[in-house]
Amino acid sequence: MENKYSIEQIKSAHKILKEFTYVPKPVNKGYSGETLYVNLSTNEIKIKQVTERMKDVFIGGRGFGLWYLWNAVTEKTRWNDPENEIIISPGPIGGITQYPGAGKSLVVSLSPITGSAMDSNVGGYFGPYMKFSGFDAIEIQGKAPKDVVVFIDGDNGRVTIEEAPLEDINSHIICEQLTELYAKDEADRLHVATVASGKAAEHTLIGHLNFSFYDKRRKGTRLKQAGRGGIGTVFRDKKIKGLVVRTTNIKGNSNTPADQALLNKTGIKLHKEIHRNDDKQCHMRTQGTAHLVEIMSDYDLLPVNNFKFGSHEKARQMASWVWEKKFTQGIPDGCWFGCTLACAKAVDGFQLKTGPYKGDKVIVDGPEYETVAGVGSCCGIFDPDAVVELNFYCDTYGVDTISFGTLTAFAMECFENKIITEKETGGLKLNFGNHEAALELLHQMARGEGFGKVAGMGVRRMKEYFVKNYNADPKFLQDIGMECKGLEYSQYVSKESLAQQGGYALTNKGPQHDEAWLIFMDMVNNHIPTFENKAEALHYFPLFRTWFGLNGLCKLPWNDVEPEDNPKTDEPAKVPEHVQNYVDLFNGVTGKKIDKKELIRMSERVYNFQRVFNLKMGFGTREHDIPPYRSVGPVTCEEYESRKDRYDKQLKEKAGISPEGLSTEEKVKKMREYREKQYQMLVDAVYKRRGWNEKGIPKLETLKDLSIDFEDVVKIVKSKM
Repeated sequence: MENKYSIEQIKSAHKILKEFTYVPKPVNKGYSGETLYVNLSTNEIKIKQVTERMKDVFIGGRGFGLWYLWNAVTEKTRWNDPENEIIISPGPIGGITQYPGAGKSLVVSLSPITGSAMDSNVGGYFGPYMKFSGFDAIEIQGKAPKDVVVFIDGDNGRVTIEEAPLEDINSHIICEQLTELYAKDEADRLHVATVASGKAAEHTLIGHLNFSFYDKRRKGTRLKQAGRGGIGTVFRDKKIKGLVVRTTNIKGNSNTPADQALLNKTGIKLHKEIHRNDDKQCHMRTQGTAHLVEIMSDYDLLPVNNFKFGSHEKARQMASWVWEKKFTQGIPDGCWFGCTLACAKAVDGFQLKTGPYKGDKVIVDGPEYETVAGVGSCCGIFDPDAVVELNFYCDTYGVDTISFGTLTAFAMECFENKIITEKETGGLKLNFGNHEAALELLHQMARGEGFGKVAGMGVRRMKEYFVKNYNADPKFLQDIGMECKGLEYSQYVSKESLAQQGGYALTNKGPQHDEAWLIFMDMVNNHIPTFENKAEALHYFPLFRTWFGLNGLCKLPWNDVEPEDNPKTDEPAKVPEHVQNYVDLFNGVTGKKIDKKELIRMSERVYNFQRVFNLKMGFGTREHDIPPYRSVGPVTCEEYESRKDRYDKQLKEKAGISPEGLSTEEKVKKMREYREKQYQMLVDAVYKRRGWNEKGIPKLETLKDLSIDFEDVVKIVKSKM
């Protein structure tokens, strides 16, 4: 589809509502020391100073976002109130070019889905470009009366809020428009990065943000997603069409690190390791994260039909070798400069078959594993072209593929159980495997029409809606509705891993694999057999992964490629050599002298602070840490019978119950009693290890030990004890 307006028309329609000039402060040892604050209600633009205490306690990235948001909202603030904020921060290591995966930013806001603080990790160039324009974070508050673009000119020290009536809304178009609009010429497009969302973010609670980077080989913008928790919905509610930054200050030493030689040495070591090992280990450079599909199916971990099952004979139709053929090869695919892991794969020249862009040939970023599993197998869809089309439209409409896949699968199971029918869906035949219906549901979300409006509320609100309007059984819906804290599950079957059940349900923001992925340690390798072992893993790994989000790092270079001798180390799951790499990176940038223990302490402060943030917003206690039962075990007789030998053996050997003479219904009930008791015992062990009380509230001595016993933090904790 051709753009409706020319760049000249778009530019001439812009009206500058506020202009702010500043002297770009150079980054020193990872920090500029300043944050850009923009209020869209008042058009106020100002600079806030980053204090040494902020850097010591909250580090950057997710930490800065949580701190700014904490001070902006009250316990009564809702996601669509003007005081809610969107904060973007890359962290002190973010933007270095010596080490793979150092171009990440963290986005923080109150979530429409959960009602509390949400953080989402994203690649693309916006975060580092903003940093090198002089800002450790951007903090956006208020609501604009009309659509606006916020532009940061990092070379000339200028920030503008501009009325922007003619740009498109959907990301694959507006990101191209804004890149062309603010670049001086075609070659300069490499120096422009944007943030946008899409039409579906306006009509659903699961909107995401697209962060762009210009791909000069493809001569087009590429998109990376801050997907989780509906922050794109907040973005469009604030009438933001786009954020744009332009800077040419992109050098290998733009962070002005304390020890450039240490960064170079550490980076060279990993670059060589990737060159030697990636083709033998995870194939990131040729397949991206899509290499996981057949592995997950082989281990019974691939969600099929709303997480009923963990594998399917058709999974091979979407296996890694299928995606390798579809992805454009021979083109470096890192989403930040210097990343030799290069996992940001794309399908070029894909011709769309449905929707408003039918017949267009487009670049489709991905699909990542989570998308293949979410909009694919979880919905019973095994057509790779359908997955690519769903991937494209989720991206351009601004919809989180994980939430879309999980909520669509939930609706499909409800449809197949006749909880909803074609009458309620407006004629959509939401059977598992019907990719045409899934696509139409997505298009309805973008149009704000029909059943798309209902589904776009997310699983938690759909459950409530179906109970209220269709007299559905709330217990059954609770069991099969794959959400916790309001956030839809990411795409791994956790039934056979008690640790992963906790890894999902005990998260601060909701069930997302970026906190803890313990399935292989627990289920396959049996490295954490006791409750204490599992609790220790559920202490360490969420904190270690949190650290990436404080500093602007991608998780993949940590353990998706490993040193050859890693299996021989004392703690292979931690990849000790890479842990030391991160210690060296932080010290090399900041000049500090942390060790691997202090690395975890840094995260522990922020992690516990976020737990208290949940308390502030009305949850964060034990009853909110309970997963839907399908995450724990078989809900239906169909599920039990599909793995009968396995479950019968577990009843006998683990639960001490003979399955002989029991009906399947009785065995399902006995299994549930056993597994739910095991889960509660795990929760007790994890709370104890984390320094929380039996309700899941951080103890006062824990807060004091971590130096986050601020007056308002302590007041909230005391009120919930």
